[in-house]
Amino acid sequence: MKTLHIRALTLALTGAAIAVGSTLGGCERKSELSGWRAEMKEVRFAMMASEEDPTLTRKLDLYKDYFARATGLPVRLYEASDYNGKIQAISSGQVDITLLASASYANVDAQIGELAKPILTVRRADGELGYYSMFLVRADSPYHELADLKGKTMGYVDLNSTSGYLYPRAKMRKEGIDPDTFFGKVAIAGGHTQAIMALENGQFDATVINVGGGDPVAGFTTGAQFTMARRGLVKLEDFRPVWTVGPIATTAVVVRSDRPQAFIDLMRGAMAALPYDEPETWEGGGQTDGTTLTSVDREHYREVIDLRHEELVRRRTGASAGPASS
Repeated sequence: MKTLHIRALTLALTGAAIAVGSTLGGCERKSELSGWRAEMKEVRFAMMASEEDPTLTRKLDLYKDYFARATGLPVRLYEASDYNGKIQAISSGQVDITLLASASYANVDAQIGELAKPILTVRRADGELGYYSMFLVRADSPYHELADLKGKTMGYVDLNSTSGYLYPRAKMRKEGIDPDTFFGKVAIAGGHTQAIMALENGQFDATVINVGGGDPVAGFTTGAQFTMARRGLVKLEDFRPVWTVGPIATTAVVVRSDRPQAFIDLMRGAMAALPYDEPETWEGGGQTDGTTLTSVDREHYREVIDLRHEELVRRRTGASAGPASS
């Protein structure tokens, strides 16, 4: 039986420094479980299936194996088809832990409050904890800046997407632009890959996606278009950025706070140790070199929580009509 050796980590957990160091077998029989393991019986983890990632199945298997060895419990993976699937899974208690973009976490926070607890986020090699939202157009289009898109067709990613909907709309308003009247028509693509393909095929004049691994000055190295370009689906030179905003708080590892505290502490320590103890699993899961996980709490996502609240208030008061379907 393969075992997992987690180095001792001193983490600030619930106001105390807790050393996490364990060697746990992932094949313990349910009949032999005791304590919090007997209470939970299994770990339920929600992931979102993504067409932009052809190695998704391998990634899921790597993490499933790692979590099983770390907790000594069988792991059941729930694959959601969209953002809302993960939101509802964690909100309803169907799963114990998931990864949520900041706007999705803000949605869950509004539904169940402290029952959803962000514990970790990705830290880039340069120490940054954020990524960016980019308005993208075809390189052969006449559009070179945000003002050129007035009256044009915009393709958003998803209503629950941070970089692909919530964040750029809020930033447009701060610049005096009403996103509900600025564009001639808007549509929801359903995902970053779908948004880029629709732009490539001429369905939108512009779309908005996430980018990372850099900044607006140095340029970026990660994001859906980079992944698609590596697969030969698109060419980077076929697109041109016209507006970039950020940084945005990065995806959160979110757990249900009504789960045993021993489980929460163990998962925080095991996941934080993953880049160091099993770099091949970390890199096999799609993480770039030098990235790690660092502890966060609700306050880290305060800006996005507030922006989402403002968006909902505008809709309820009629200040925002929301996107028209197409």
